[in-house]
Amino acid sequence: MSDATPRKIRLQDYTPPAFLVDDVHLTFRLAPSATRVLSRIRFRPNPAASAREFFLHGEGLKLLGARIDGAEITPRQTEGGLVADVPDGPFTWEAEVEIDPAANTALEGLYLSGGMYCTQCEAEGFRRITYYPDRPDVMAPFTVRIEGPEPVLLSNGNPTAAGPGWAEWTDPWPKPAYLFALVAGDLVARDDHFTTMSGRDVALKLWVRPGDEHKTAWAMDSLKRSMTWDEEVYGREYDLDIFQIVAVSDFNMGAMENKGLNIFNTSAVLASPETSTDANFERIESIVAHEYFHNWTGNRITCRDWFQLSLKEGLTVFRDQQFSADMRPGGVTRIEDVMALRARQFREDNGPLAHQVQPDSFVEINNFYTATIYEKGAEIIRMLKTLVGDEAYRAALDLYFTRHDGQACTIDDWLKVFEDTTGRDLSQFRLWYKQAGTPRLDVREDWDGETYTLTFRQQTPPTPGQSEKEPMVIPIATGLLNPNGDEIRPTTVLEMTEPEQSFAFEGLAARPVPSILRGFSAPVILRRETSAAERAFLFAHDSDPFNRWEAGRTLAKDVLSAMVTGAEPPLTVYLDALATLLRDDTAEPAFRALALRLPGEDDMAQTLFDAGLTPDPDRIHDAAETLRLEIAQHLQDMLPRLSAEMEVDAPFAPTGEQAGKRALALELLKLTTRLDTGKAAHALFDRADNMTLSLGALGCLLDAEAGDEALAAFEARWKDDALVMDKWFSLQVTHAAPETAAATAEALTAHPAFTMQNPNRFRAVFGALAMNPAGFHHASGAGYRLMADWIIRLDPVNPQIAARMSSAFETWRRYDADRQGMIREALGRIAAKDGLSADTAEMVGRILGA
Repeated sequence: MSDATPRKIRLQDYTPPAFLVDDVHLTFRLAPSATRVLSRIRFRPNPAASAREFFLHGEGLKLLGARIDGAEITPRQTEGGLVADVPDGPFTWEAEVEIDPAANTALEGLYLSGGMYCTQCEAEGFRRITYYPDRPDVMAPFTVRIEGPEPVLLSNGNPTAAGPGWAEWTDPWPKPAYLFALVAGDLVARDDHFTTMSGRDVALKLWVRPGDEHKTAWAMDSLKRSMTWDEEVYGREYDLDIFQIVAVSDFNMGAMENKGLNIFNTSAVLASPETSTDANFERIESIVAHEYFHNWTGNRITCRDWFQLSLKEGLTVFRDQQFSADMRPGGVTRIEDVMALRARQFREDNGPLAHQVQPDSFVEINNFYTATIYEKGAEIIRMLKTLVGDEAYRAALDLYFTRHDGQACTIDDWLKVFEDTTGRDLSQFRLWYKQAGTPRLDVREDWDGETYTLTFRQQTPPTPGQSEKEPMVIPIATGLLNPNGDEIRPTTVLEMTEPEQSFAFEGLAARPVPSILRGFSAPVILRRETSAAERAFLFAHDSDPFNRWEAGRTLAKDVLSAMVTGAEPPLTVYLDALATLLRDDTAEPAFRALALRLPGEDDMAQTLFDAGLTPDPDRIHDAAETLRLEIAQHLQDMLPRLSAEMEVDAPFAPTGEQAGKRALALELLKLTTRLDTGKAAHALFDRADNMTLSLGALGCLLDAEAGDEALAAFEARWKDDALVMDKWFSLQVTHAAPETAAATAEALTAHPAFTMQNPNRFRAVFGALAMNPAGFHHASGAGYRLMADWIIRLDPVNPQIAARMSSAFETWRRYDADRQGMIREALGRIAAKDGLSADTAEMVGRILGA
């Protein structure tokens, strides 16, 4: 168990900082085990604060000396930092500390990654670098001097001076400490430049280790397109002379938006056709945009405290989703966004880890970098834009940037600019930030021969700490189709504000078919009884891409649910509808690829649980396998022609059009493999000249239990490329049979290339195990025991990753008593571990508290 009861931080206890900072000067004298950090910081009392205690955060620091206004002092060490007596007016604090980057396996603060110094300070890593008021509402300009033998020495802002063994950087824009960054190492850069809309020339540098230069072109291209898009769509211009990205192998997150010096996980920035899949290219494009967009929505305007985290993250996720929709087929990207939301956030919202987009409390803020904060936060922004309209949204954003530039703000500040711009009262809408859980939206309909009426009833289930829920504002985008498939009422946004509310459509000649929640206009679960024939009709005719896809997916769920429970499935209707869609050459290949994918096994488990059933992971897996074979047999005459039409052997380009064709080709290959036991997959694997096709073919071979030779060949070719080897590790676990998944993962931990100290490699094995539901939840309990064993091992090394991996257990209440008992035992072993980190203790406690 943890050594002490962690202290809970509460939103209601917020008080302004006692002291503000005018400027910060830092000097780093780098040494792997004994880096010296000298700080000189000018403080002044905050007139808005009532408290006057001078407290600075600090963790794991060796204080060598401290001075105030040049006079040496002896501060008093306290839990989490130090206090000192200070003058009544402004003063200068100076300190020298020693830190050990080489021993920093938690990857927070300053640490070493393969001999390269780098930092990660969000959320509370700066306190591991030097003593400072490490909170986001303390903002100041930074000047940094770095001394060391490394050939490249980088920090935030603009370069101001350099010489042999040293460099100085100045960031003139006030920022909180979590945006501080430092990198030092043997690096090479891809250089480029960008001319802003006002004519300023900005130098662009993407730093990588020698040998990775050829993998930087896509990220640089994505950056330049992001800069152009932000100017054109939001009017936001970059504000420094240089923008830099550094690729780091050991990194807990995807990337970090440090002002002017973004630090990226290598997986989120390095790409080449030979080593990266289309999904990698798309992810890199999105993450580069996301981190760049933070320059305004996160850096220039930041959050007052960590309870406002979604202020920057929800808004920036929405912005990067808009960008991706403009770069790629918009309907498809929206479907992919919703698939990710449902897989991660709906799962979170329907379990013990459910929390508000604006939480009331936390123990470790690291545990709240969640899908709720990010993806649900983005859905709230999307709903707000839907409700006020495009023009009012842009006007409100312009006001937000003008009013709050250089400030640390709150969600209330954000909503206030919309109220001031539109005159709307958003007090009820604010419930989206304060109520956890996914609303259920039940629909009934009435037709009297002329008027068609839809009646909606909303209800949000209880979540931890919130049993009673108030009605929300729900924008329901709805269109109507007539029986021949023509649209007779275009999309209209119905604004629901009551627990139950009706909307009438008059003057209709025939009973329409409704298309409800178009574009997934609100993050709710829509429940409407309808026939398989109507779902097939919408799958064929709906003009809204999301609802067209949703009709097919719901029909697939109906089939799978019936197969699992022993009912009669609408199999013929579903198979014929799939065949009709595949013949529709007007449908984008990417859309058809998504429509061919069955709902995930975890998704089906939640669907059955919501229906009042206890999901059986084995039966769900078996049903999915049976249905895939049925689809393959039904479509077998179409497969060769469609596969040839996708032209996968054309020269590779990372475009949305080409990626869509490869996606459909691989979905067709999965079906073909069930008929030819891997013959076509072998041929594709042997000739593939890009990672998308190579990895896709390898996955098919593993599914056909014919992949041993290909696996060995893949490893032999790529054993020196860490990111490709992550794929090799992951693929074996995700494609393992349920009865062997845990053993496969365990065997891979004995592979010489496995290390738990690299987050990417640990996730490649154990994240993959969690994504194999039938394997992880196998009745033997082997998956539970293995996951618990490795969380216990990892926790003292990297608490953040250990805590996040514990979320694999969050759905335990869905399952039967035997599985619940085994999961409870596994979680109990983790909780009982001596010295357990606060990160993991909080997560396990919340999961067990369900």
